[in-house]
Amino acid sequence: MTDFNDLHLSAGPDAVKACIDDAIESVAIYADSARATGINDVWPDPTPLPNALPPVQPFDAELLPVALRAWVMDIAHLMQCPPDFPGVGAIAALSSLIGARHVIQPKARVDWQVVPNLWALIVGRPGVMKSPALGEVMRPLNRLEANERELWQAAHDSWELDCKVAAMQADANEKKAKGHAAKGDTAAARQLLEPGDTPPEPIARSYIENDATVEKLGEVLQENPWGLLAYRDELYSLLTSLDKPGQEGSRGFYLQGYDGNQGYKFSRIIRGTTYIPRVCLALLGGTQPGKIQQYVRDAVAGGSGDDGLLQRFGLAVWPDIAGEFKYVDQWPDTPAKQTAWAVFERLAQLQPATDTEAVIWRFSPEAQALFIEWIVPFENEIRGEELHPAIVSHLAKYRKLIPALALIFALIDTPDNGGIVHETELVRALAMGDYLRSHANRLYAAAVIPETTNAATLLVKIKSGKLADRDGVLPDSFTPRQVAVKHWAGLGTPDAVRKAADLLADYGWLEREATPSGAAGGRPSARYVVHPMLLKGGQS
Repeated sequence: MTDFNDLHLSAGPDAVKACIDDAIESVAIYADSARATGINDVWPDPTPLPNALPPVQPFDAELLPVALRAWVMDIAHLMQCPPDFPGVGAIAALSSLIGARHVIQPKARVDWQVVPNLWALIVGRPGVMKSPALGEVMRPLNRLEANERELWQAAHDSWELDCKVAAMQADANEKKAKGHAAKGDTAAARQLLEPGDTPPEPIARSYIENDATVEKLGEVLQENPWGLLAYRDELYSLLTSLDKPGQEGSRGFYLQGYDGNQGYKFSRIIRGTTYIPRVCLALLGGTQPGKIQQYVRDAVAGGSGDDGLLQRFGLAVWPDIAGEFKYVDQWPDTPAKQTAWAVFERLAQLQPATDTEAVIWRFSPEAQALFIEWIVPFENEIRGEELHPAIVSHLAKYRKLIPALALIFALIDTPDNGGIVHETELVRALAMGDYLRSHANRLYAAAVIPETTNAATLLVKIKSGKLADRDGVLPDSFTPRQVAVKHWAGLGTPDAVRKAADLLADYGWLEREATPSGAAGGRPSARYVVHPMLLKGGQS
């Protein structure tokens, strides 16, 4: 009898249940046998996952001013790292030397001004020479800092002597004043007691700050009103610290520091009120892919990270790493280094128009026409509905990035052009913008297509045996909760694991089994059976 209604009438509900249980057991036994033997009808060959990371444009030395090209490519060659690291790092470092001293006015008849201080984020996994490459880029700034300290120390020593002489002169005048006062010559006594002209204490110019509090950074900017570089070897720690409750003021300080032309006021109970007429910060540092992926997801999802701080990293690069390492042991290109370092030294000597006003640069007529030709379709694109909001927010900062790059390139290539940025520099800036946009697409893909990224991570973990128990045995199935407790990047919650595992199931790497909900009801749990190929250490 095969009709369950007839079976129920003739033998009762227990008989129906027993029949169903027998059928389920038979299917389970067959499936277990099929998995053990690798029967293709049950486990077809899996399909490779699509690349979770969009492709990026490779770095081209032609993107850089001529004076920097050989130096940057030599660093990349000697360290066997992507040229993106030193190339983008050099641009950020040089932007800090310009600061707010020179600005560009992108429109001919509107007083909109762009300060060329830029933020750079270098993304690469551990061991790919991020820090050494950035360290090499920082060397000319470090030398400028050291030279400035030597000059300051000499000036400060001289100032201390002047202060001692002034103090002794004041003591001598006080003794003379007592004599005049005793004689009733109060006018002479008063004249002698007038304070002398004590010279002001020398102030050392700062080029770099590494780990200062916002309050301390504000004090340094008071003494360096035209800007400086905030350098962090690991930027992720700074970004996450600014996300914490109570750090809203610090976050706002950095946000304004990107604009480079706005004032900021600190009000503290003990220190009182401190006003900084201009907060101008360039920012440079690196981080690892897993860390920035998680940060991007959180920022795009909303909350404190969704205020445009991340999007200000216009110089964000995440290059591909060459698979083949070449052993290089040769002397650096000294002439190339000297040429590049001379650019740093020259830009460090840039002067503003006045004590309070910057030198204003403008586009030539040809460059102005090219800028209009670029910005009109660009603005129409970001105002459309086709781009992800996170990408739109990032690209909106290109209104500053492109003119800023053009100005930086002009100050490096043609500093004596009378404040005019020519078409050549703008063309290079636009090419750099196209290159950087491809890297921005990769950066935000972590948020736009997180399941693909997480699925790739989970697959790598399974292939490498990371699911094995304490005895080294790789289980043939798992639940999302069992994976979530391992706190792998992007897979820290059962829901995230479930989405990644579902995608792997779609491509044939896993098979999803739904477990009925318990007596209390609720959502059925899920268990994922691993493809036998992976249990045997197979790769695809």
